[in-house]
Amino acid sequence: MPPACGAESACGQIRLTREPQAATIGIVALFVISGVSAAGKSTVARLLAERFARGVCVPGDAIRAMIASGRVDVRPDSGAEALRQLALRYAGALSVAGVFLNGGFDVVVEDVIIGPMLRDFLALVPVPEFHLVFLNPDAAAIERREWERGTTAYGPGRWSLDGLQAVLREETDRIGLWLDTTGQSAAETVESILSDLDASRIRRTPSR
Repeated sequence: MPPACGAESACGQIRLTREPQAATIGIVALFVISGVSAAGKSTVARLLAERFARGVCVPGDAIRAMIASGRVDVRPDSGAEALRQLALRYAGALSVAGVFLNGGFDVVVEDVIIGPMLRDFLALVPVPEFHLVFLNPDAAAIERREWERGTTAYGPGRWSLDGLQAVLREETDRIGLWLDTTGQSAAETVESILSDLDASRIRRTPSR
């Protein structure tokens, strides 16, 4: 558990006050935004981080880009090395999050954290409580977002959109807050997250 900072963080009408270290258990300062590629995670995560008095956004793609050579990305037919590197990416993102949590910042981590790898991610989370949100827009909204940002996350040699959505919807534990963001702007999605923090709250059971 990162030490407290004695600061206050404003989140709309919500105020998270950190007391001395012994009293910090139960105070949540970490948000995790997940979903398939091009679901709007990066935009939502940054907007959410900006709602805090001191907020940090940790994009999974930024950690992924740190690998200068030897990177193996996750594909439908990925082997053990791709999954090992994905787990390293998660660990890296959460390590960065831990540094800023220690420094008194609220942190939003965003990445594709779905399917069986969700459990590996959860085992790495450095705090006993956090918020977990899945963005789950329909395929048309994702295709429109890809076109608007001029990138291609899906195609030959990569995941298909249908395939990755199936992993999200059929192989991912239904925990945290799941949002159909098809008709929402990023700002509206942030309001949905902040309006019901209990829905996204995850309490980890300490290992013995």
